[in-house]
Amino acid sequence: MEAVSITLFLLLAVVVSGVVTRMLPVSIPAPLVQIALGAVIGLSTSYRVVLDPELFLLLFLPPLLFLDGWRIPKDELRQDLSTVVELALGLVLLTVIGMGYFIHWMIPAMPLPVAFALAAVVSPTDPIAVSAIAARVPIPKRMMHILEGESLLNDASGLVCLRFAIAAALTGGFSAGAAALNFLWVAGAGLATGVVVTLAATRAKAWISRRWGEDAGAQILVSLLIPFGAYLLAEHIHASGILAAVSAGVAMTFAELSRGGLAETRMQRNSVWDTIQFALNGVIFVLLGEQLPAILSDAPQTVAQTGHSSVWWLAVYVLAIVGGLGLLRFVWVWASLHLTILRGRAGSGLARRARLRVVAATSFAGVRGVVTLAGVLTLPLTLIDGTPFPARDLAICLAAGVIIVSLVLATFVLPLLLEGLTMPPEPSDLALENAARLAIAEAAIRAISQRQQALIDDPGAPGVSIAAGERVMALYRERIEGLTGSDGLTIQAQDVLMTEFRLIGVRAERTKLVELARSRQIGSGIGRKLGRELDLLEAHYMG
Repeated sequence: MEAVSITLFLLLAVVVSGVVTRMLPVSIPAPLVQIALGAVIGLSTSYRVVLDPELFLLLFLPPLLFLDGWRIPKDELRQDLSTVVELALGLVLLTVIGMGYFIHWMIPAMPLPVAFALAAVVSPTDPIAVSAIAARVPIPKRMMHILEGESLLNDASGLVCLRFAIAAALTGGFSAGAAALNFLWVAGAGLATGVVVTLAATRAKAWISRRWGEDAGAQILVSLLIPFGAYLLAEHIHASGILAAVSAGVAMTFAELSRGGLAETRMQRNSVWDTIQFALNGVIFVLLGEQLPAILSDAPQTVAQTGHSSVWWLAVYVLAIVGGLGLLRFVWVWASLHLTILRGRAGSGLARRARLRVVAATSFAGVRGVVTLAGVLTLPLTLIDGTPFPARDLAICLAAGVIIVSLVLATFVLPLLLEGLTMPPEPSDLALENAARLAIAEAAIRAISQRQQALIDDPGAPGVSIAAGERVMALYRERIEGLTGSDGLTIQAQDVLMTEFRLIGVRAERTKLVELARSRQIGSGIGRKLGRELDLLEAHYMG
């Protein structure tokens, strides 16, 4: 019963954090508020959440990484793929090796494999925390795409490195050759497993839907089970469940394009996944806060592992790790961006000061968050022989400190760097977009014309088919004329104004609908039906 109660308190804290974040007069990111609320829970109850590493990893990471892979914009990722790969793979390897040796040198009591494990968990970045920080100062679109792509890949690469570091700590040995071969299997089989599970699940549910109809609840439940199925199957064959969850999400994008489905099901599924993402991300930060009182109360024993007596040495170690991470990231980001998006004419359009701000903002956006906490909590409790895992509490304490310090630093520094910041524009796909709009509009006219002709030939069909078909086709012809008779900028301006007018119309409809319902001129059933239609229209236009 206590476990159920604490779970409900954690979820309530996530809800309250959203309200508190909006109420605060200053911009404080939601993760910091959630950590504070978690600390309040930890101080106000004698019950403590005992986190099982394997269970924690299974419950939290697969759905979050799956959703990241599913929703990340694939075209934008492909355009800046070289930059993303350099940050997500090259920087992670540099961080694990460089910071691993640095941490071991700084804290000799922490064995080298454990230092590598700590470096691996602090290497992934968290774009969700960055978005929360920059809520009042929007991040340039291209920078956010790069950060999202980097986070998606470095989550997987960092956790794979963590796996090897833990294996070295448990066995007491490490072979580069064996590790390379094992990495090929772990990565390749993990990626393949995620794709296979997604394709099998989506094809099966598409076949069932064609035969017996589509059930929205079942469709949503299948999408929720896919990341767990991919993770568990990959782990069963000793591959990377993390990479399987990521590849399953990426494959979901392409599988959905070919399988279709009902629009209502997709809208409901998006709402469910939004709620799950909000809850899981929030619960992880609340859990961090809930663990803080215990971590701080054990600080004297934890710092004693390092050979010191003052708990302030823990703060020194945290600041040193944050400084080392920042220095490595700044140097790597500077080199990477100047070799890619800041090179040539794209970069020459920015002044030297602006280019430096781009590099600095991208560096400070490397905030540690959900994956860092989830990763460090998966450190085993004991070694193979049953003895306690060396320096586990110290690693958790330092990782928690890195998360909090990086969040606080970014909270104050990142908005200043982002104010008025511009980046080299992304390659324009306007011509392709307009061609696609023309093609689908023409296809719609052909389909409507065929249906209209079939109704005309059917003597039992209603006689209004010609007028109804012409009205709909007129809308598509108007769209085609707008696309062929104006340039891209004019089209975009028209689209913006038309969307604004449509939203004004929908909101006026809703106001009148409320008046009719309040005056009892329409029943509640009609009111709900029309209100749902207006909600769908407004969601469409807002999107």
